[in-house]
Amino acid sequence: MIEEGCDNTDNEKEPTGKEEIQRSNEEEPQAIEKISTGENSVLDASLDESPKKDFPIVGIGASAGGLAAFEAFFSAIPSDTDPGAAFVLVQHLDPNYKSILSDLIRSFTRMPVYEATNWINIEPNCVYIIPPNRDMVLRDGVLQLMEPSQPRGRRLPIDIFFSSLAQDKKERAIGIVLSGTGSDGTKGVQAIKAEGGMVMAQAPESSEYNNMPLSAIATGQVDYVLKPEEMPAQLIAYITYVFGKTHQVTSKFEGLMKNIFNFLHIKTGHDFSHYKYGTINRRVERRMAVRNLDSVNEYVRYLEQKPAEVEALFHDLLIGVTSFFRNPEAYEALQKQVIPCLFAGKYPESSIRVWVPGCSTGEEAYSIAILLQEQMDNLDQNFKIQIFATDIDSKAIEKARSGLYPANIAADMSSERLKRFFTLDSDGYYHIQHNIREMVIFSEQDIIKDPPFSKLDLISCRNLLIYMDKELQKKLIPLFHYALNSGGFLFLGPSENVGEFTNLFDTLDRKSKLYLKKGGASSEYFLSIGTFIPPSMKSEARKPSGNVPVEIRLKLRELTEQAMLQYYAPASVLIDEHGNILYIYGRTGMYLEPASGEVGMNILSMAREGLRSELTTALHRAVINKAPVFHPRVRVKTNGDFTTINLTVRPVERNHDTATWLNLFLVTFEEPLESEQIETEKAISIDAGENTCETDVDVRILKLKKKLQAKEESLKASNEELATSNEELKSANEEMQSVNEELQSTNEELETSREELQSVNEELGTVNIELQNRVAELSQANNDMNNLLAGTGIGTIFVDHQLRIIRFTPPVTRLINLIPSDIGRPVGHIVSNLLGYDRLVEDIKEVLDSLIPKDIEVQTKENTWYLLGIRPYRTLENTIEGAGNYFYGYYRDETGEA
Repeated sequence: MIEEGCDNTDNEKEPTGKEEIQRSNEEEPQAIEKISTGENSVLDASLDESPKKDFPIVGIGASAGGLAAFEAFFSAIPSDTDPGAAFVLVQHLDPNYKSILSDLIRSFTRMPVYEATNWINIEPNCVYIIPPNRDMVLRDGVLQLMEPSQPRGRRLPIDIFFSSLAQDKKERAIGIVLSGTGSDGTKGVQAIKAEGGMVMAQAPESSEYNNMPLSAIATGQVDYVLKPEEMPAQLIAYITYVFGKTHQVTSKFEGLMKNIFNFLHIKTGHDFSHYKYGTINRRVERRMAVRNLDSVNEYVRYLEQKPAEVEALFHDLLIGVTSFFRNPEAYEALQKQVIPCLFAGKYPESSIRVWVPGCSTGEEAYSIAILLQEQMDNLDQNFKIQIFATDIDSKAIEKARSGLYPANIAADMSSERLKRFFTLDSDGYYHIQHNIREMVIFSEQDIIKDPPFSKLDLISCRNLLIYMDKELQKKLIPLFHYALNSGGFLFLGPSENVGEFTNLFDTLDRKSKLYLKKGGASSEYFLSIGTFIPPSMKSEARKPSGNVPVEIRLKLRELTEQAMLQYYAPASVLIDEHGNILYIYGRTGMYLEPASGEVGMNILSMAREGLRSELTTALHRAVINKAPVFHPRVRVKTNGDFTTINLTVRPVERNHDTATWLNLFLVTFEEPLESEQIETEKAISIDAGENTCETDVDVRILKLKKKLQAKEESLKASNEELATSNEELKSANEEMQSVNEELQSTNEELETSREELQSVNEELGTVNIELQNRVAELSQANNDMNNLLAGTGIGTIFVDHQLRIIRFTPPVTRLINLIPSDIGRPVGHIVSNLLGYDRLVEDIKEVLDSLIPKDIEVQTKENTWYLLGIRPYRTLENTIEGAGNYFYGYYRDETGEA
């Protein structure tokens, strides 16, 4: 059992002032961090005070084959139009030669072209080119150069610049990946997308070398895949739409937010209503620019008509920026302060449970698995590691399960870790080692609505909470407290903290965002989640920020509307095109009653006497003509008497809400005005006295004609419905025939599969018999070997490369104190009965290094002499798996002769 203590709690006060400010962006790469220290600090401070320029910056990365792509790109920019953006070219250049790329680019464009120098200010409609043997970053609109932090062959200048571009320009960052080998630019593309920027990639078929474009496209983050000559037109259109004019997206978006959330919820099953509005706004606006739509209303209609766009918006909202050991200082703190504590007090083979929500493509989960494996190696003990890595992005989970990563992960970890835990394949991709992969269990899970894992020792939820609003964060922090074991740890991102829940967590390391679970129950918080998850899709908009009078006015308006509905709105029923009731408003008992038989909610079957025929006809005409239908003075029998009403059936206009994806109709039962009532009563009195006057006969005939006309319309409607039903049945019959053919085909395939399985079963039976024979032979050989070793009387010890005992024979226990439980222990830990000989370990190592057998005379405490023979242990494949030590006993007289 591990006995080390783990009292590392940081009891300092919570930060105040500037320390409490939340940074919504991730830290820059290590190379970028170097520029903010030393002699540059004064200049950095002055730069921070200068306002950022608001024009977009286009970063273009290329490697092999990039020159032809540059020529096609810049030659296609219209000579009479200013793009309105700056262009920064990052090309893989030979560090030993002066670059002439600037001169070449000048021949393709009329824009000024500069080779970048340190601290150069970027201006719009200009081109800047990275010099050889330098990394380059953007900081407050200024280019800064630095010595490459990696040796040649492992440098990733495009990723470094794209990452700094994303952090500096946010949604005004644009990345373009052109021809090249390797995967440089892939991480930069993800960083740009995370900040709401736009990404283009060269069509692979037009690239001389397509590895870089393919790697970028594989992230699923590329907005446009085009040939270089097609990019400028799309780029200028995008810049003109997004940055060339002022949009009022936010105000309109507030009113249509629920619609967009409903589309996402229907299509994906996930709710984004509690994600930060700024994030949603930027991504919706960017999708509108991609689709060339001018208003949010148009985009909502586009979402309704194009389900694929809902999926595209869903993936845009997912932030897939991650890497191995992201923020190395935080992982170093995790390794030193938390990882040893996870093993403290646990016996070997016991479980350690970790949860990584929002795992994306798995780098974070595998990083923690590597740290746990290193700790087990240090302890020389095995534990059952269970890391539950979850995400709502099925594509990301699929990639994480594959454990396959591009070559640029070499920049994220030491070469020792890379060599130890990854295998490089022939395509230049790294595979995670099997023992690390087996620790991690990937699954799709929505942290908002799905139940959490429990009895956890560590939760690592990094850079997920920053995209959620305060209300949702207040639900998730207590949920994490509930899921952790007593003394469990919480690992958050650099811009996240536990907020007001300091009563649930102690701060272990403020800078690295490490927290320790406090004692006490979190049930009062956790139970409240049930009222919040799954989220409701109510039509209420968020409360606008403002003062008290605004809220009062909203309440007065609401009260007024409710009063008007109560006193003036007629009884109404919302139905679908088949008459199924969806919603009832007001008192409808005078017009509808439950039908006998099975319980149902169909308005046609519930209509009272006198209403059914009129209602059936009106509904049919409304469905066919998509127009309101009005039937005045309909007499409905209620409680033995007749009530006169005006019946109206109106189609419900589409407002892009979820419910209106159906064909909905509003049926209203309105009592006629007093003058209409008098006319109706006169008609009834005339009808009652039809035998008193000849003119009454004419009135009766007119009424019968009206009834006949109504019956004819009802019959016509029934015939049309019958024809429609026949067509549907015909279509259904054809589908059933098709399904029947498919089933027959499937049946034939199953029959073939059954025969194949029978054949395989017979083969397996044969193999099983052979294996049984092999086991019997092996058992016999093992018995023969045991008897042979015991019969020779030779003391034998077999050890592996680490000098751990594999096997020994009983005679050797007279020389070395061995018991069966010593198998697996180093041979040097065992006490021997030999006099004057303590070089057994050194002699075995010498034999393993030289592969030359060695013989040594040794003497026991009983004055018995043995010849110790040390031989390499060779397998049938002629590989060395350790060493064999053989003790041959012999007699030696007092003169020392054998």
